[in-house]
Amino acid sequence: MDFVVIALYMAAMVGVGFWAKSKAKSESDYLVAGRRLGPMLYAGTMAALVMGGGATIGGVGRGYIFGISGMWLPFALGMGVFVVSLTIAPLVSRLKVYTVSQMLELRYGPGTSLLSGFVMMSYAFMIAVTSTIAYGAIFEVQFGMTKIPAVLLGGGIVVLYSVLGGMWSITLTDFAQFIIKTIGLMFILLPASIMAAGGLDNMHAKLPPEMFSLTNIGWGRIITFFIIFNLSIVVGQDVWQRIFTARSPEVAKWAGAGAGIYCFVFATCAGLVGTAAQIVLPAGIARDKVYAEMVKATLPVGISGLVMAAALAAIMSVSSGTLIASATVAKEDIVRVFKRKSLKAATDETHESKDDVADSRWYILGFGVLMILLACILEDVVTALTIGSAIVVTGLFVPIIGGMVWSRGTLMGAVAGIIVGIVFTFGDMAYLHLIEGMSGEDAIGADEPVYIGMIGSLIGYVIVSLMTAPTPAAVLEEWLRRSRKAAA
Repeated sequence: MDFVVIALYMAAMVGVGFWAKSKAKSESDYLVAGRRLGPMLYAGTMAALVMGGGATIGGVGRGYIFGISGMWLPFALGMGVFVVSLTIAPLVSRLKVYTVSQMLELRYGPGTSLLSGFVMMSYAFMIAVTSTIAYGAIFEVQFGMTKIPAVLLGGGIVVLYSVLGGMWSITLTDFAQFIIKTIGLMFILLPASIMAAGGLDNMHAKLPPEMFSLTNIGWGRIITFFIIFNLSIVVGQDVWQRIFTARSPEVAKWAGAGAGIYCFVFATCAGLVGTAAQIVLPAGIARDKVYAEMVKATLPVGISGLVMAAALAAIMSVSSGTLIASATVAKEDIVRVFKRKSLKAATDETHESKDDVADSRWYILGFGVLMILLACILEDVVTALTIGSAIVVTGLFVPIIGGMVWSRGTLMGAVAGIIVGIVFTFGDMAYLHLIEGMSGEDAIGADEPVYIGMIGSLIGYVIVSLMTAPTPAAVLEEWLRRSRKAAA
């Protein structure tokens, strides 16, 4: 029965992809869902993207180890959505661009797309690979498959519906996955877990008091979650590409804030499920297996299939979102620069053809095949993903936010901010490893390189901007026109 439920879920995702194919008639339709999502679809797809495997499976696993404070990682992700929605999302929506790098080019002039695009593409693509490995592991357990067939099955489904309808497919499948995750975790697994643990009163009686402390996980970890994951949400291409789908700046602002509030509730539920698992499950369960073990321990056959589908939904939302994000950056930023094509004007979308859609499909297909191949080969990409997250935050955050709030920021200042931030980050990682004697993995995962990198990026950005000529008036005029005008 569980097999049937999961198989029906996967078939439905492919079916949605075929249905959405007819809606992708232009590049704008294909890459940003025609920029016409209303509040419900927009909030659902944003929440589905952010509350992925790390928030769902990871949040429950951390709750098993640290109690209710295991909620902080998904809470930090939700805070990122909440903050970006109430601050920069309306501006981002008005720009009518496709990528973060195009925003930098619009603000500073040509010269940043290749560098920033490569950083963002690598980061988004590694998340896609990581997610593919994760849902491949679920298929291994659920269907008794070996790794490669499991990855081929799961990855093939994600690539198929992503290629067919682009962002329309991903939006509709994300919304379905959002509903499945909400029902599966919040309305089925959470109450079943609390009942299996004897109720909240029994949990309080049997567990140490620190399991109900919000700070049990440690202030250091909490701060790190907010620095890395909160800020990576603010500047991530996968999140920005969702913002581009909103039909108006108001939808991007208020529906996005609603998605952030939903994430806070989801994070709390995940932490509670993990806390209950301390009573329901034996000690020593691997953190990433707690979700699946709680499903087996608390739910009957059939229902457990639906809740496992919720875990798949969480991971596949991230995989499809970051797949289209990496392909979009490659096409719109990196290849465009090599072809010497200028940045599209906001009105160019009305002249897009079916050839633009076909080109975008080939990019997603190519990146999808590469994603599956790497997921089959690699065992652990956590180190690469950690490096990518650190580089995105330390290299791009200051030039992006600086360009929005400081008119004196210049192209050379932005380039300096990107380069100095990345160099300082890698430099401090090397120092911690070679001089301080930390292991390579610990040095890469340490907090200090992120702080050093961001400070270096800010210093480089400000000093070089002040030392170089101001941004040309024509560039600033176009930036102000696009960033301030009311959405059509």
